[in-house]
Amino acid sequence: MATTAGTARVLPAEPNSLRLPGIVLGIGLGGFVDGILLHQLLQWHHMLTSTNHDHIGVKYYDPHTVSGLEMNTIWDGIFHAVCWIAVLVGLAILYARVTHNRRAVWASRVLWGWILAGWGLFNLVEGVLDHQILGIHHVHGGPHQAWWDAGFLLLGGLFVITGYLLQRSGRPFDPEAARGGERAGGHA
Repeated sequence: MATTAGTARVLPAEPNSLRLPGIVLGIGLGGFVDGILLHQLLQWHHMLTSTNHDHIGVKYYDPHTVSGLEMNTIWDGIFHAVCWIAVLVGLAILYARVTHNRRAVWASRVLWGWILAGWGLFNLVEGVLDHQILGIHHVHGGPHQAWWDAGFLLLGGLFVITGYLLQRSGRPFDPEAARGGERAGGHA
């Protein structure tokens, strides 16, 4: 804290102050997109639908049977609960770090860049861990599943790079500069 004429003044928020909440939000939101789009709408896979992971002691649950679909639905629900918790944690961290002019933060390139980077990190970790190492499911099974998995990883890498570049193009956000309803300058 810096002092001005004996009164305490909060120093401007560093761009890094938006990094952690942005990444955590991106991980949660990226997981939701994966779960809603790939698990539910397209029904390309569920959490435990791969047929080639018996080597790690995980049971395959055929989504074309009632009992298999029930078990996959439970694990998809657990996955969505973890995504929901990540979004809540990201919002809580953001709320704690930004105390004034929150509207300007939501329009910030810095925040949205970190969110995109977090989504990319989700894709990379989920793609390497679940698709490659554990093999519990693949993006889209069948003869071309390796290409779908590689595309998922490539998309994750592109999101990380694009998000990083986007947040670098933003200007640091000073929550004190916009107090009293004034608009903050630039794209934070």
